[in-house]
Amino acid sequence: MRARTAVVLSLALALLAACSGEDKAAGAGGQTPAPEVGVVTLQPADVAITKDLVGRLAPFRSADVRARVAGILQRRVYEEGSDVRKGQLLFVIDPAPLQAALSQSQGALAQAQASYVNAKAAADRARGLLPQKFISQADYDNALAAERTASASVQSAKAAVQSAQINLGYASVRAPIDGRAGKQQVTEGALVGEGSATLLTTVDQIDPLYVNFSLGVSELEQVRRGQAAGAGSESEVQVILPDGTPYARMGTLDFSGDVVDPATGAISLRARIPNPDRSLLPGTYVTLKATMGEQRGVFLVPQAAVQRDTKSAYVLVVGRDGKVARKDIAAEQAQGANWVVSSGVAAGDQVIVSGVQKAQPGQPAKAVPWKPDTQPAAQPSAKQDDTSAADEG
Repeated sequence: MRARTAVVLSLALALLAACSGEDKAAGAGGQTPAPEVGVVTLQPADVAITKDLVGRLAPFRSADVRARVAGILQRRVYEEGSDVRKGQLLFVIDPAPLQAALSQSQGALAQAQASYVNAKAAADRARGLLPQKFISQADYDNALAAERTASASVQSAKAAVQSAQINLGYASVRAPIDGRAGKQQVTEGALVGEGSATLLTTVDQIDPLYVNFSLGVSELEQVRRGQAAGAGSESEVQVILPDGTPYARMGTLDFSGDVVDPATGAISLRARIPNPDRSLLPGTYVTLKATMGEQRGVFLVPQAAVQRDTKSAYVLVVGRDGKVARKDIAAEQAQGANWVVSSGVAAGDQVIVSGVQKAQPGQPAKAVPWKPDTQPAAQPSAKQDDTSAADEG
């Protein structure tokens, strides 16, 4: 019994000595390896300034069609909601009273012209008789005055005829511009133009269209810098339709206000959108992607690399000494899967994208190129397969 106990104690002491030797060997010669992190090397680039905004479509031109003379509306000639051409007949106002007024004016003109002929003949006789002293100077002056009065009456009658002709022309109400004619506002048989110019319909030019939107004051300075950097290039606007599809034709910015709206704290802007197929309609709210200049010498950093705390946004980089360092950055806007960074990093910086949780500022790290399509979960399985194969061998 004592011999068996001695053997057990000897074996326990031997195992304890072996474990202690292994721990000492690991402590003497083994070190914790630096964690492997995926990095991207930054290089400056020129990046377009894009803004996601909301705007509303508006007609390029909009003209009210009104009755310019008083009368009874006889008929509507156009089809509501159809496209019309400038000068196309839209409505007809009863022309009979206007035609009668024109005839009356023409009669007054004929009478004035006859009076002028008689007065001119009398003045011509007076001019011939005055040198022979056959008439007095007073009679001569009266004859010339009558001639001038008759001439003025002719001019007045001609103006009355011209006015009557214009009014008669207004009985045919025509489109003032090319565009799409709207709904009829007054039915046939109604008295229009009495006291005020009655609205009959509206014609809207919808090719091209305007899209009105606004930009916050805080973003204005960035846009101005971008426009100055990209001098000579037009600011483009991409319309996103309500169903989410992009409109095929690009628009251009053609107006920028200089006054801040006190109610919204924003500045009004406007872009012109081609609409040859009339697929866009005024009054529609749309989403816009506005390209408003470009930023020079900025960096595109993957969003997975950017972290934030109460101080600022920051990234972790692997320095030339192989150690991790923190850099605070200014991430102004997102572009796809990247952040546009304008300051805080420099060309050649190795920014950690994958393995960020293993990196600690001031500690070493092994930098390897980061690949967006890398799937780390697949690698352990491969190692396990190799280990299994080795064990089987």
